[in-house]
Amino acid sequence: MTALSSPLQANPERFWQTVEVSAGIGVGRPGGLARVALNDDDRRMRDQFVQWCREAGCTVTVDAIGNIFARRPGRDESLPPVMVGSHLDTQVNGGRYDGILGVLSGLELVRTLNDQGIETPRPVEIVSWTNEEGARFSPPMVASGVFAGAYALDWALDRTDDDGRRLGDELDRIGYRGDAPVGQRPVDAYFELHIEQGPLLDAAGIDVGVVTHGYAAHGVIVEVTGETAHTGPWPMDKRRNAIVGASMLAVAANDIGWRYHDSGGKGTASRLVAWPNKPGILSDWAQFTGDFRHEDPARADAMLAEFREAMAQAVERSKCEMRELDHWSWRPDIFDADCIAAVRDTAARLGLASMDIASQAGHDAYFMARVAPTAMIFTPCRDGITHNNHEHATLERSLPGVNVLLNVAAERALR
Repeated sequence: MTALSSPLQANPERFWQTVEVSAGIGVGRPGGLARVALNDDDRRMRDQFVQWCREAGCTVTVDAIGNIFARRPGRDESLPPVMVGSHLDTQVNGGRYDGILGVLSGLELVRTLNDQGIETPRPVEIVSWTNEEGARFSPPMVASGVFAGAYALDWALDRTDDDGRRLGDELDRIGYRGDAPVGQRPVDAYFELHIEQGPLLDAAGIDVGVVTHGYAAHGVIVEVTGETAHTGPWPMDKRRNAIVGASMLAVAANDIGWRYHDSGGKGTASRLVAWPNKPGILSDWAQFTGDFRHEDPARADAMLAEFREAMAQAVERSKCEMRELDHWSWRPDIFDADCIAAVRDTAARLGLASMDIASQAGHDAYFMARVAPTAMIFTPCRDGITHNNHEHATLERSLPGVNVLLNVAAERALR
């Protein structure tokens, strides 16, 4: 990579002000956010982000699934851009930093290049991905998945929320279904900064995590079909209660996680819904969502196999029908060795201690790694708390990772 004449330094007050403005849009429980994808607060945050990007001299493009691309031109517009970003949507009980730091550090990169009058040969693009969390429309990271060719656009636009609203219709409603095609954009490299969402950096007192790989993961959505009946007279041996069948899957997922706990595995029952879900009546429909994660892909595969075996047993015990509606997987060996080395070397050159670390959560970077050299930078969050209104990060401990992002991305754009 080409070295800058002197390292870039973010403007701390300016950067944190953008974080604080974001923290006021879509306020949820005290200290947190509830800015789920494509609600009115998401539209407000998108509008604010677009305004900031245009004020920074970027050209803004929105694609057909609502991904926002803000482009700072390079000297040679024929060269593929260096892309940085993450997401601005949150969980229902989300924090102020998850995803958001990654997008706003990309904005700070552009602003800092402008301050220094640095013209890069390659364009620089900031991206904000739609519906990374999957809190409203499942699966998570659906829009970056379409960008990378993992999902079909029409399939993604047809995802529905709990009220039956289509993702595509909600994009139209908030004015963010763009005209640009999804994907079909060359990318030189992709860098994503994110809070760790774990306790390792915070506990070690290290401010820069060099993400070397991810956990292997399998996510599933299972539909359970039974039969309504009265809870009083209907005999136990005739019952086909979908809530019971789905609950068996939830317990099985949790038990599998505990069986693999000593080696770092995790099995999660994250969501149960049912209908009618009322007193006095058995439910004839339910849905289970869960996932299985392990650093060892073979063990992650084994966890999924055990779940499917448990699912067959749950069918027999509950007398319900079950079918797997969706299954998504992430592989661990996804990030580019040269980009990883650039992050590590940049941290060292800036005099910052870093730690090699695995990503245990899913990120848009996982899909971007399919189409471009990709790396991630982690910053600490207090006690590793995340997807929670008590998620907390500080400027002091976030700034080192932001400065690493600024320099590694700028030097890549100078190639």
